[in-house]
Amino acid sequence: MNIKISEDGVFSGYASIFGKIDQGGDIVVRGAFQNSLNKRGAANIRMLFQHDPKEPVGVWHSIRETDLGLKVTGQISPDVARGHDLISLIRDGGIDGLSIGFRTVRASTKWRASARRLYEIDLWEISIVTFPMLDVARIAAPQLAQNIKQATKLLTSTF
Repeated sequence: MNIKISEDGVFSGYASIFGKIDQGGDIVVRGAFQNSLNKRGAANIRMLFQHDPKEPVGVWHSIRETDLGLKVTGQISPDVARGHDLISLIRDGGIDGLSIGFRTVRASTKWRASARRLYEIDLWEISIVTFPMLDVARIAAPQLAQNIKQATKLLTSTF
């Protein structure tokens, strides 16, 4: 596994990918995070472990929407016991999932729709998790985002 994390716990990845359905039946639409990011900024969105509010493990330096999804750069606190363990697990490939914690502000409400589209969400935390609801939401090697983007283009151009 080629995950990049520095000795002092700095890493990046994608916490959400636009247009992909997660295991809960939600699809995040591009622009859904913008109001929340403008209001809160990265400093006021918590980095947790497994969505547990008793387990803050670091801070987010940058959270922004790209054409692909929600790109994050953060730093796990190496002086926190859980942080030290997470840095080692990420480096070894034992954990690499990211998952968003949010409140829905505006979403599609079409009856019998196959998926709920999230047009605006109030983002309040991003967790490092073992099993993300959106399989491609990962702490990643820099090339992963480009691979996802190319695969998405191939899939959409064939239909």
